[in-house]
Amino acid sequence: MTTFQTFASGSSGNAALLSSGGTHLLLDMGISCRRVCQALNKLGLRPEELAGVLITHEHSDHISGLATYIKKYRTPIFCTPGTARQLAYRIAGIEDLLRPVPLGERMALDGVEVELLPTSHDCRESAAFRIDTVSGSLGFLTDTGYIPEGTGRRLLGAELLVLESNHDVEMLRAGPYPYALKQRVLGEWGHLSNADAARYAAASVRAGTRAILLAHLSRENNTPQLALEAAGALLRQEGYTGPLDVAPPDAMSGRYTLEGAVCGR
Repeated sequence: MTTFQTFASGSSGNAALLSSGGTHLLLDMGISCRRVCQALNKLGLRPEELAGVLITHEHSDHISGLATYIKKYRTPIFCTPGTARQLAYRIAGIEDLLRPVPLGERMALDGVEVELLPTSHDCRESAAFRIDTVSGSLGFLTDTGYIPEGTGRRLLGAELLVLESNHDVEMLRAGPYPYALKQRVLGEWGHLSNADAARYAAASVRAGTRAILLAHLSRENNTPQLALEAAGALLRQEGYTGPLDVAPPDAMSGRYTLEGAVCGR
């Protein structure tokens, strides 16, 4: 059986766990080491049981727990070569744990295959993940200003799609951010809007996706209701009746099972 759930998802921190049989992979560590360990403990796991940590990019809301974590645990860390260089600059003692994986290449971890795919974000070399297991596939796509064609093609139809739905455009434009920050978020190196996410979710459902988890919502420029309304409107046009949820910003989500991509609540 393969399961997935987020531990946190948003501008204040991101982390998630995929488990396939006895293989456990943490996706990002943008919350404290203590919170990661507490979440694992709730699931009956210890950090020593992690086969690896996958890092999307080097922004603090995706790596803030790593510096403390690596002082206690020696879990391999997988990321793009560009992200690996940034982590080596920022976190002392991490070099021996880094396992760079070039974009577009696939790696195998105890029966789980992971492919790193390019995203468009204001960092060195960010990545989305396609993870294939015997039970099905996960598409994990956050922190991108737009969806590169090849990445979008590779993630289409994954049984479970975890997809950034960062902001409502009008809420962002009318909101408190400085003009330069608004332009950054709206630009091609920023974040996906609710409308962007909705269009891609609809395309992915047409290709076979069975469950959608909207992620990385902005506290200031979005609400769960707005994100769900935008995606739901297009998904209903596709006849989609499967799970559509928003990942909580500071708590664990429900657990998804890739066999049929059913969300446990």
